[in-house]
Amino acid sequence: MVGRGNSIVIVGGGASGVVLAAHLLKSPNPDLRVALIERRPHFGQGMAYSTLLSAHVLNVNASGMSAYADDPTNFARWVLDSGLAQPDQGPFYAPRSLYARYLKELLDELEARERDSGRLRLIREESLSISPTPSGVEVALVNGISVVGHLAVLATGHDEQPGAFQGRAIRMGSEADTALDPEATVLVLGTGLSMVDAFLSLEQRGHRGEIIAVSRRGLLPSPHRKGNPIKLDVADIPLGTQLSYFVGWFRNLIRENQKAGGDWRDVVDGLRPFNQKIWQNWPSSAKRRFVEHTKAWWDIHRHRIAPEVYARVTEAVRSGRIRLVAGRVVEIELEFTVRIQQRGTQALETLEVARIYDCMGIARDISKTSNGVVRSLVERGLARPDPLHLGLDVTANCELVAADGTVSSKILAIGPLTRGTFFEIDAIPDIRVQCAKLSKQLLGSD
Repeated sequence: MVGRGNSIVIVGGGASGVVLAAHLLKSPNPDLRVALIERRPHFGQGMAYSTLLSAHVLNVNASGMSAYADDPTNFARWVLDSGLAQPDQGPFYAPRSLYARYLKELLDELEARERDSGRLRLIREESLSISPTPSGVEVALVNGISVVGHLAVLATGHDEQPGAFQGRAIRMGSEADTALDPEATVLVLGTGLSMVDAFLSLEQRGHRGEIIAVSRRGLLPSPHRKGNPIKLDVADIPLGTQLSYFVGWFRNLIRENQKAGGDWRDVVDGLRPFNQKIWQNWPSSAKRRFVEHTKAWWDIHRHRIAPEVYARVTEAVRSGRIRLVAGRVVEIELEFTVRIQQRGTQALETLEVARIYDCMGIARDISKTSNGVVRSLVERGLARPDPLHLGLDVTANCELVAADGTVSSKILAIGPLTRGTFFEIDAIPDIRVQCAKLSKQLLGSD
């Protein structure tokens, strides 16, 4: 059972943390206290929204990016009221820096409103650890100060350090991402959304050299297209089946919809409200097979990109600026001599590259995370990885599960850290629903 308390410490002040704070502060409880801790200079940005590049746009149009689950058009109205889009211009894929501004203004309004009440406290500092106490939790900060509360919620988001070929591959925009010869050949590990971001960043810098992007299947994300999601009821969906049966059912549904003049996107989007339930009802064998064999195909259809971005990327592929490789990197030697094995062959191709960018997306093993707070919890047995190591093991109520299987009523997690339980929990439309539900549980109003 989720613990309840008036004093809640949120560790991580990126988008997930801000959205949770906003939902909690909808409560009229005068005794509520929310402390939001963020090590970055700015709240609400995290990795996703710290970019200043205008070409880095949201992968969801403005109508789906409200911070509030019960007010789904909040962001779209904010965009219109700010004069940043016109009512009749169609889907608007806002720059991510604009979304960061939206979250900042939202938090500024909350801070101004709660200034006299003292219900919101913003702390710009790095967290070291979270420890349960007899009366609640204690969060130790780098500056030597501790923040205490009844409950702590981890909202640290994605791991910021590269996971593949440590020491050789770097993250785009990190301190190691120094000036580069514009004619140099660059290797990108991954061909998904992060690779698209890397290409746009390199293009903005004036880079002209070849970009070689490698992933197991060499697939690009698909573009958004206006459609009409099909109507499904939970009774229509074969929950709890093995993966092969489910995939067959899903493909048949797409074929039937296409015969009726629809688009595969209509089926994918119609299934979205049930994605978490589908994941949670699969046996562990189906989950593992999905991650290993099906996820790459699902991702390019489910996590789509703005049409204008898709056009730029596919033109770069057509012109040879980007070379897509379905295969794997076998070896990286010093001075960046790279050996690649293409899918379906035994032969190795040797490349000389000037830089390697890790765009592999999510960390493959949460126990090896670069986040000190998460690592501390795992090392002390207060948390454990989920069975697939996609994130931390949590209950359906977001409570951490310790190494011995006990459930914490004092330390919880939201957002990408909980993907092992919820799977689809990386995007704002899913995170805001999770935050709305959790805030009701924590405040005893569910």
